[in-house]
Amino acid sequence: MLSSTYTPTRTTLLKLKQDLSFARLGYDLLDQKRNILVMELLNLVDQTVDYQHLVEEALKTAYASLEEAVLKMGKMKVFYLASAVHIDANITLGARKIMGVSLPTVQTDFKERSPYFSPLDTHFYIDNSIEHFKEALNQMGRFAELKLSVMRLAREVKKTIRKVNALEKIAIPEYQRAVKLIEDRLEENERDAVILLKKIKERLETKSSQGEAHERNCP
Repeated sequence: MLSSTYTPTRTTLLKLKQDLSFARLGYDLLDQKRNILVMELLNLVDQTVDYQHLVEEALKTAYASLEEAVLKMGKMKVFYLASAVHIDANITLGARKIMGVSLPTVQTDFKERSPYFSPLDTHFYIDNSIEHFKEALNQMGRFAELKLSVMRLAREVKKTIRKVNALEKIAIPEYQRAVKLIEDRLEENERDAVILLKKIKERLETKSSQGEAHERNCP
């Protein structure tokens, strides 16, 4: 027990009260951090669900455009046209911080070297397919960013909740018990000291009275 490890003195009491005040401040700050992180986590979870749907739709649209191009121009021609497409996809990874938690950022950029092929004897579905696949890749980058952010925030929320609970249910109550125990012990010591002083005073007065009486009785 924390309260049994301290000597009941006023210096110890002052130190414990300072520690208790610091623990309460830490609890308030961690509680605020927990609330902010939980709100941000819920927001990112909603965005992640939305982006998962967007990625699925983007891929569905891209493959549908590719299938239409194959139907219109034939599989071999689409294959040769696709091999002529020259697009560099640059994925830049960064970071942002929320309450000290580092979250990833993903930026997708495309560097194109068009035209890739002659527009003659081609169908617009092949161009649509290229644009749709670019959009799907862009959405997938954002989706990956959100999923990683959710995982990191969830871990940090779990750690913060453990710290908040430890302060609220263990540290702060134990400091309060220790302060109360020492205060009670000091009050008890003060009462004992007062009683002792009263007894000493009474004894001195008794001896003084006896001394005076003896002097009066002496010839």
